[in-house]
Amino acid sequence: MKIERLIKMANDIGNFFNSEPDKEIAAEGIKNHILRSWDPRMRKSIIAYCQEDGAELNDLVKAAISKLPA
Repeated sequence: MKIERLIKMANDIGNFFNSEPDKEIAAEGIKNHILRSWDPRMRKSIIAYCQEDGAELNDLVKAAISKLPA
């Protein structure tokens, strides 16, 4: 899957959880969603993108991805 698609998907998940006032809870929700729903190749790609640049990810998504096991 292309990284552009993964970025869009991750930001869409982030937008859903952004309504949560507690951003730690929101980041945990994003992390859990990605762990449950994304296959390991997708997770590996988005983690690598976030570590290398991550410019197109919103801040809440970056926080959630940083909590994912490598």
